[in-house]
Amino acid sequence: MEKLVNGAVAEALHEGGDEAICLYVAACTERMAPLFIGLRANLPGRESDLAFFVEAVRDLWYADRLLSDAAERVRLLEQFPELQPDEEGITNPADTYTFLAVLSLRYALLAHGSGNADEAVSCGHAALTAMGMLDQNVAGASFLADEQRLQALSLSSDAAGLWDASVMAGRERFRAVLGRLPR
Repeated sequence: MEKLVNGAVAEALHEGGDEAICLYVAACTERMAPLFIGLRANLPGRESDLAFFVEAVRDLWYADRLLSDAAERVRLLEQFPELQPDEEGITNPADTYTFLAVLSLRYALLAHGSGNADEAVSCGHAALTAMGMLDQNVAGASFLADEQRLQALSLSSDAAGLWDASVMAGRERFRAVLGRLPR
């Protein structure tokens, strides 16, 4: 399998310091958040998981400081059904995309709590994996290329508009995944 996170992006994460890592993972997770929030919104009993996810993504945007409670948040996130082993594995598109959204948040929290560039790269890899799968399932889609572009933008000196672009991209992804689900 080809390396998904661009080499220049990975290098910038390793050289950029805590704030660059925090901004990168916040943006990646913001783009993935609608896949979890939208696909799990109507499931009974998941209200606290949804609230936790929304709060965690919001807090990731405080890129000027590492999260002091990141380890506790990861512990709570790892209790989500999406991260629990299952003998049958993941069998439908909604579960696949929500798994990857939760996985991206897990790595984002780890990176945001430690400043570890390798965890940030794993966060980006989860987002790129999801977008590559979406491209394979939506004719003419270019979600993977868009994610690669936005990942590079989050590490550029001109990251203005990154939050808006991430929110818009997340909405587009959610609509595309919804179109793939059986009615």
